Amino acid sequence: MTEHAAPRPSDAVLRAFGVAGVPLERLPGGQGQTWRAGQVVFRPHGDALEARWRSDTLARLEHTAVFRTPRPVAATGGGWLVDGWEAWEWLPGATDPTRVDDVIAAGAAFHRALVGLPRPGFLDDVGGPWAEADRLVWDGLLPADPTLDRLARSFRPVVSPSQLIHGDLLGNVLFARGQPPAVFDWAPYWRPAGLGAAIAAVDAVCWHGVSIDRLDALGTGVPEWSQLLVRALAFRIATLHLLGAWDRAQADHHRPVVDALVQGAAGTLVVS
Repeated sequence: MTEHAAPRPSDAVLRAFGVAGVPLERLPGGQGQTWRAGQVVFRPHGDALEARWRSDTLARLEHTAVFRTPRPVAATGGGWLVDGWEAWEWLPGATDPTRVDDVIAAGAAFHRALVGLPRPGFLDDVGGPWAEADRLVWDGLLPADPTLDRLARSFRPVVSPSQLIHGDLLGNVLFARGQPPAVFDWAPYWRPAGLGAAIAAVDAVCWHGVSIDRLDALGTGVPEWSQLLVRALAFRIATLHLLGAWDRAQADHHRPVVDALVQGAAGTLVVS
């Protein structure tokens, strides 16, 4: 879908969330499908069961001095969803993928707040390349590919307990002066808490100019860090496979990080 063809919330939806007559603007990101009307942000809600669960959970999640989240906005009728749309509190700020240490710290605080929440059943039915790639990595059923084969040979059993995590932190933490970082656009997975940090770390190194030699330090205090890193990178590469975007250029681009993580999983992080 092109940006120009992206749907916008109808007047009925705006009325339902109490912002009728407020100017509507498209926000960057969100595949051109995210809109703001005053202090309310609208986005298509996707799977209704997951959307209601996420809103219910974040409506009552306790914030701390080191993280917060946007709160969901209820419609005048009391529900979270109207005609395919959900609404969220607008928070000022900007993302910064180069601030990976701060992203990881905010993600760790968010994950601590989620400890003890039960695994939602809908996770078994989530589709799409990201959810499928996650299952392939953790079930040991990766696509046949030389790069993935190298990573998979480094896998060792991970014993850290699983819990709810955010699986795409790096571009989804807002920074605003004088405010705790805001974790948004929650992509829920049921994995060890450190995996969220590992995915953010490999994303930062692969795509945002963060040095490979920082990978070890980014996981200070995270149990089984080297194993989570190789799985995080395998997850990203498997997703590219499922999207039809993995090719020789991608393999060349990722090779230095693969080399470093394979060495790290063997016991020593070696950066060439």
